Amino acid sequence: MTSPAPADLRPDPPVPTDAGDSSLTAFGYRQELHRSLGRYASFAAGFSFISVLTTVFQFFAFGYAFGGPVFFWTWPAVLLGQLMVAACFAELAARYPISGAIYQWSSRLSNLTFGWFAGWIMVIGQIVVVAAAALALQMVMPAIWSGFQLVGGDPAPTSPTGAANAAVLGVILLILTTIVNIVDNRVMSVVNRVGVTAEIIGAVLIIVLLLTHSERSPGITFHTGDGAQGGLLGALLVGSFMAAYVMIGFDSAGEMSEETRNPRRTAPRTILTALGAAGLLGGLIVLGGLLAAPSLTDGHLAVDGLSYVLTSSLGDGVGRFLLADVVVAIAVAALAIQTAACRMLFSMARDGQLPGSRLLAKVNPRTGMPSAPALVVGALAAALLLLNFASPEAFLAIGTTCIVMLYLAYAMVTGPLLVRRLRGQFPGTAADAVDEAGRPLFSLGRWGVPVNGLALIYGLFMTVNLAWPRADVYDPAGGHWYFQWFTVLFLGVTLAAGAGYRLYRSRAADKATGTTEPGPAAATAGA
Repeated sequence: MTSPAPADLRPDPPVPTDAGDSSLTAFGYRQELHRSLGRYASFAAGFSFISVLTTVFQFFAFGYAFGGPVFFWTWPAVLLGQLMVAACFAELAARYPISGAIYQWSSRLSNLTFGWFAGWIMVIGQIVVVAAAALALQMVMPAIWSGFQLVGGDPAPTSPTGAANAAVLGVILLILTTIVNIVDNRVMSVVNRVGVTAEIIGAVLIIVLLLTHSERSPGITFHTGDGAQGGLLGALLVGSFMAAYVMIGFDSAGEMSEETRNPRRTAPRTILTALGAAGLLGGLIVLGGLLAAPSLTDGHLAVDGLSYVLTSSLGDGVGRFLLADVVVAIAVAALAIQTAACRMLFSMARDGQLPGSRLLAKVNPRTGMPSAPALVVGALAAALLLLNFASPEAFLAIGTTCIVMLYLAYAMVTGPLLVRRLRGQFPGTAADAVDEAGRPLFSLGRWGVPVNGLALIYGLFMTVNLAWPRADVYDPAGGHWYFQWFTVLFLGVTLAAGAGYRLYRSRAADKATGTTEPGPAAATAGA
């Protein structure tokens, strides 16, 4: 097998106008994953990763504790920033409809080494996100029924027994999602679609009920409240963690491109609609929670979050019914995130870029699913959950770390894309670049440079903001310096491990005569 030209020197392949396998073979890959997902299934992939019910319920209490009511305004700010990133991704999804989107896009816009690190950071981040999503069960299940508190008596996720119970519930969920990710992609798609439909219906019901049970006017969102810490700016910077955690994963529609019908036309639209729908619903839920809370000063909102609002304002019966819908959303979110991580592992392994590539790149011809990546992601995410047994602070450390990893990986795409634009080398701008329906590919046109530039600046700013080692955020009890620096240390270890593996591969390749390292556009699967 011959090595492909470096990513920044390879010409872009012609854009096929049919919806068949040529969409993938143009990039040098065989169609192995089953192409069976329609537009709604593609939308569900992105929306369920974002999962507003999972993430808003998981981090509302944290955002309110540090920001007070004014933290609501971090939501539209983060939504605007992420919409700019999503618009850039929509352009790339139309031109590179390949699994392992972040890795593939970054490699083709820059070079294989830079793209490899983008993919490496992204897949590690996705594994951490799976663990963080599974921990969200602790925020709702004990509130539905005390019997779900299997360990100890205090269900608060910041308590030792609550943190341990969160890990137990999370491991059980990961076992189930791993099984679904192995069975069949049609089963996975059905579970995703049903779950997303239930989540959207539940979100709308929650919004309507909260707004009709308002205790105060929207003007309260301009107050910091007694709980705000660090002044207005500090409150907004830390309060933005919730919105930043919610609005990630919209690129999953691109991750599923090889399983989507008409991906060049479908994926760009579902990336944007998934983020837009999640942003609208999530913002209204946050606003409704602030307006309907029985009290903003009794301390419950900063500890129990939206679960407290639902059960207190709507009554135990209705509140618990809606919380049950949140459990469904959490389960589907964990499934979607694990699926996205599996596709990233599969894509990198198909190019021979990971340890055990041949096994990780193997697709079961009957199910159309890469089974080994599902087992790897499930096992590693479960191992991360064990940190919760060590200390309750691990809950926040895991959640924040995954956001930083994904934000950095996103910037490693928007950065090279901006360089391409400024050089006049952005691909697929020719008049004959069309989708499967023969229509022009999605493009930002003349707005490309300003939108791309702002997306990059926003992404880098939020990466630094989220990773900043604030002691009052990451180690409020004191004495755990490793939690205060957990995100920075985790990122450093990830980069060091990646660099070590790349160096090992390079030396091994040097010893083998006549061989070169494969990369994106390798001729066959399992290369």
